[in-house]
Amino acid sequence: MFYDEHDPPHFHPEYSGKKAVFDFAGNVIKGGISSRTATKLVREWVDLHVSDLEESWELLIRKKITRH
Repeated sequence: MFYDEHDPPHFHPEYSGKKAVFDFAGNVIKGGISSRTATKLVREWVDLHVSDLEESWELLIRKKITRH
């Protein structure tokens, strides 16, 4: 995640030089990782860490608001 992000909440995984943008439900928003196995692993990781992702996103938004 990056400080100056935009909605919807998302993150940027990378696999074998390929980049993608996933939302917190595990859906690909942009780009794509050509490996089905890697995409599956990202989705499984999201399932395990969705609350951490949401918390991190909220912290980013709060920091962004306080810096304007």
